[in-house]
Amino acid sequence: MPSLPDMNSTDVVGMARRAAEHQAPRDRHIHNEELKPALFEWLCRMGDSTLILGHRLSEWCGHAPVLEEDIALANVALDLIGHTQMWLGLAGEVECEGRDADRLAFRRDVAHFRNVLLVEKQNGDIGSTLMRQFLFDAWHIERLRGLSESSSERVAEIAAKAFKEVSYHVDRSADLVIRLGDGTDESHRRMQKALDSHWTYANEMFTDDGVDEAVAEVGIAARSSELKPAWDRLVDEVFAEATLVRPDNDYARSGGKNGQRHTEHLGHLLAEMQFLQRAYPDASW
Repeated sequence: MPSLPDMNSTDVVGMARRAAEHQAPRDRHIHNEELKPALFEWLCRMGDSTLILGHRLSEWCGHAPVLEEDIALANVALDLIGHTQMWLGLAGEVECEGRDADRLAFRRDVAHFRNVLLVEKQNGDIGSTLMRQFLFDAWHIERLRGLSESSSERVAEIAAKAFKEVSYHVDRSADLVIRLGDGTDESHRRMQKALDSHWTYANEMFTDDGVDEAVAEVGIAARSSELKPAWDRLVDEVFAEATLVRPDNDYARSGGKNGQRHTEHLGHLLAEMQFLQRAYPDASW
């Protein structure tokens, strides 16, 4: 039986932290200095996308057209914020500059965010929100499925936890897209309009760059483009049942995941989301 720490020590908390770190499984990628810039960037892409989409969904709280949908959207938002805590928490460990998930979420400016453009788009009507959610969910489930076999133990662990929740997300959003797409003339028109509006933004999720190449080379994650065939099969199946026409356009509106160009909407979103932490830095309850 391990001995108890000396309770007369002035640094019992520090002793406990060091003991926990000693027991934690080692991940050879986390402290790889050469890989650090790309891995940090990639983790921010994962965490920022779930963070911004989670905040967008939270905007429906108290405003959804029916009570059931109001509660469901809030629950999905909470799931995504939980995923953010894990992704950005790991990003902070990799960066090793004292920034935790909260500081990364609430103390970065627009230019430092790495979310895909799709998730920062304004909600629009409920049909637009659900179509955006489905397009993201269909990507998200395939990304997490692959990450469950990541060469990074920490990444695989996060993916395994998130996969269970996202399996529900994609089933739910696909069902609603089908019901609204194959519903009334008005609901069909709105869902087709939403699909046409979101399509070129969704294509950014499958663009590759140097960060994707770096993490793919060491087996952490597949290249973004490699997720496209499975995503295509799922969305085509759902669109067929929803009687929606898939846009014939492969153009990708890009700039979000590499931080080069965000929409004007992200700045307004962050001004609201980050207000308390910006107004009262390091405030505690």
